[in-house]
Amino acid sequence: MISPLANVSPNAKIGKDVTIMPFAYIEDNVEIGDGCVIMPYVSIMSGTVLGKNNKVHQHAVLGSEPQDFRYRGEPSGLVIGDNNSIRENVVIARSSRGGQSSRIGNGNFLMDKVHFCHDVHLGDNCIIGIGTSVAGDCTIDSCTILSTSVVLNQSVHVGQWVLVQGGCRVSKDVPPYIIVAGNPPMYHGVNATVMTHSNVLKISDRILRHIISAYRLLSQAQFSLTDAIQKIKDQVPKSDEIYEILRFVENSKNGIVR
Repeated sequence: MISPLANVSPNAKIGKDVTIMPFAYIEDNVEIGDGCVIMPYVSIMSGTVLGKNNKVHQHAVLGSEPQDFRYRGEPSGLVIGDNNSIRENVVIARSSRGGQSSRIGNGNFLMDKVHFCHDVHLGDNCIIGIGTSVAGDCTIDSCTILSTSVVLNQSVHVGQWVLVQGGCRVSKDVPPYIIVAGNPPMYHGVNATVMTHSNVLKISDRILRHIISAYRLLSQAQFSLTDAIQKIKDQVPKSDEIYEILRFVENSKNGIVR
């Protein structure tokens, strides 16, 4: 159902069973997948593609022009997956690079006043808290929680299964499976409660102990980063999770929160 009071471009591609409520604004070159609900006063700008069964709440702006002085008006995009809940006043900018896209995965919950700048890549099943601001070129891996009023600075990478507590201002990369708190942000333990209660990860107590051992070497012992990595390789039994920690830390470009 498309309200006659909505402003929908005739060139937009609208899927089946889509609800577009009064005063929504949808530009050319927009695709909205089956089963989406677009609430009043939502703006969906050119270059935006939504998958299926997304719900976008009042005053959200999707595919806004990037706030990047390098941007020169080149066509770019925002690609959003399926089953996302995008709450009121959320702003997600498209890429500032011609022919590229900002990307949001599946099953995410973005709370009120979240702001994603250009070229943000968000994985699946994440929760982004009220008033959180994510700068350009950031990557947030799947199953991560950013609490209220978190700030990610430019080009930060946050690993999977991370909990960043409220008010943190993060300028270094955050390796997977941990809790981060304080300013400056610091390691505050492994995100064990969330991981052990998840129906997705299915982590065993043995693997959890190995993750804790790895971070004891990485963040609590007085080793250099290079020595800590080598000790993890030498001392901690290997699993997919330990390999993921090592891969993340060794590939970090900003240094890591420890």
